[in-house]
Amino acid sequence: MSYVDLLVVGFAAILGGAVNALAGGGTLITFPMLTAVGVPAVAANVTNTVALCPGYLGATFAQMKDLKGQMARLWLLLPVSLLGGVGGGVLLLKTGDQAFRNLVPYLILMAVVLLAFQDKLRAWVISRSGKNGVVTLHDAWVILPVIPAAVYGGYFGAGVSVIVLAVLGLVLEESFTRLNALKQSVSFSINIAAAIFFIFSGKVVWSAAIVMAVCALVGGVLGGRLAGWIKPEILRRIVVVTGTIVAVIYFVR
Repeated sequence: MSYVDLLVVGFAAILGGAVNALAGGGTLITFPMLTAVGVPAVAANVTNTVALCPGYLGATFAQMKDLKGQMARLWLLLPVSLLGGVGGGVLLLKTGDQAFRNLVPYLILMAVVLLAFQDKLRAWVISRSGKNGVVTLHDAWVILPVIPAAVYGGYFGAGVSVIVLAVLGLVLEESFTRLNALKQSVSFSINIAAAIFFIFSGKVVWSAAIVMAVCALVGGVLGGRLAGWIKPEILRRIVVVTGTIVAVIYFVR
């Protein structure tokens, strides 16, 4: 990649990192920018997954205290999350570049819808959240909806945190704060499994991945500092509109 291309994707990663910190949906910025500078669709998705992986790690450690008492759930969900992330990665690499590019606008629109209704999904999860924190045999049923969420996360990834939170809230009776912490761990497991698998795929554009990883971390810090200045719902609307435009462009192409 040229220095100009790296500068462009680096700037997109700063924006994506900041957007993820403030409202979510950063992939809707970084992935299209990679394809815009000429990276094939599958390689762009692989590179994007590897580059943005550190952001999930930071979010997971930030909520470790809220995982206390949920180790039984983690033992249930982490293997499924890891296997699902790898499964999605395998599915991606078996999808031809043209076939995946044809799917991209639908995947982006799905992520846009999830992002647009994120607050409503969060409110629904909160409305049915329990307070007892007791782990029961009933919790094991959460594995079933997490499997397709994990596969989707390994395959594309945009909006996976929203999906995971929704399926956790569908089964588990738990406070929202603890469900959110569990969601962070599951999302990180999906992402890291897919990223490690992709490292050995030969599809990662390493120059872009390294630049984007650093820039995304910078963007995350900036986003954290801007949290009191920018309303997340306004930023989310901008990302939703941008994502819709990007999807339309992919459809036209």
